Amino acid sequence: MILFKLIFESFRFAWNALRSNLLRTTLSLLGVTVGIFAIIAVFTVVDSLERSIRGSLNFLGDKTIYVQKWPWHFGPDYQWWKYMKRPEPTYDEYEFLAAYMKEAKALTIFSDRETTMRHASNSIEGVNLQGISFYHNEVMDVPVDQGRYFTRQEMDRGVNVALIGKNIAGALFPREDPVGKVMKIKGLNFQVIGVMEEQGENMLNAPSNDDNAFIPFRSFTKMFYVGRYEGAGATIGIKGFDDDPGLERVEAEVQGLLRQRRGLRPIEEDNFALNRPEMFADVVSNIFSVVTLVGAVIGSFSILIGGFGIANIMFVSVRERTNIIGIQKSLGAKNFFILFQFLFEAVFLSLIGGLVGLVLVYLASFIPLGSLELVLSLKNVVIGLGLAVFIGIVSGIIPAWSAAKMDPVIAIRTS
Repeated sequence: MILFKLIFESFRFAWNALRSNLLRTTLSLLGVTVGIFAIIAVFTVVDSLERSIRGSLNFLGDKTIYVQKWPWHFGPDYQWWKYMKRPEPTYDEYEFLAAYMKEAKALTIFSDRETTMRHASNSIEGVNLQGISFYHNEVMDVPVDQGRYFTRQEMDRGVNVALIGKNIAGALFPREDPVGKVMKIKGLNFQVIGVMEEQGENMLNAPSNDDNAFIPFRSFTKMFYVGRYEGAGATIGIKGFDDDPGLERVEAEVQGLLRQRRGLRPIEEDNFALNRPEMFADVVSNIFSVVTLVGAVIGSFSILIGGFGIANIMFVSVRERTNIIGIQKSLGAKNFFILFQFLFEAVFLSLIGGLVGLVLVYLASFIPLGSLELVLSLKNVVIGLGLAVFIGIVSGIIPAWSAAKMDPVIAIRTS
């Protein structure tokens, strides 16, 4: 009960101080407001950018390893000539891995080409047509909005059925339900069994399911050559278990099985690449870590100025209320009451500045920025309020301590 009374009294003193010196207080809190706004705005923009970019990379899958001919590589020292004679992954190798792998949650094989699709007098060019296997939707995200996914029998028999994206559906079937309709791909009839959910634009202009069409892999090979040594080959995607976060077990297993399948001797290098989407994610994280650090350092200078402003207010407040402090202590007020009273006032003032800064960030999040959606997260709100409290404590502790240590007799006599 005493604690609540103490908080209430401290709040009343802080509010009275704020009202009686509104202009001075507002100018002093401007530094805290600008500082919190700068830091939290940077955190919000960076988090939103990172989330958007990671979302753009969703087409690569999560916890997935890709078996390919060419390794993904960053930098100028890419030794492309070493990989020219490597064979492309094949459907037989996919079936071999699917039969013997124990550490894989799901496997798929896929290949893609750009093509044109037609229905009646409508056509659409530049469609990314992918031939996939049955478990493709367990390795990558294939959300179906209308219709259904492929059956196992359709995949095994290579039936001419297709799952199409929203843009394709809108171009070929503008005023009718696409499900059940027939379209032509390279002169062959394909029945539409489903339409995928709309994804919209993304930050990196990465491949989107809106412009994708999926067909069974065996149907794909009827129209396009998926060569072993030439042409655009296939990719085997392998999804690991959740309890294998580093994908070390699945990587070791697929490496051993594929070396065995290709008859590589122990002294020979791998003639295949095991690529991971985390390579892109790590690069993104490193870039944004630096940006976040720079933004925090810049914003900290504004907060530092705001802290000096609050400290100045508190010293003035202590000097103006010295007489009252003496009366309070002569009536039995303890040192911790005086200390808490002024410390709470400093924190309260700093929190006001921090809240204004957070409100400005929240309002800025409504500014349209194309495909980038700014979201003020709860984590950043907590960080902003925590910084405000910390600045209030640091700025107010010395003035509060000097007020608590005053001699009551001397304080009462002070005019």
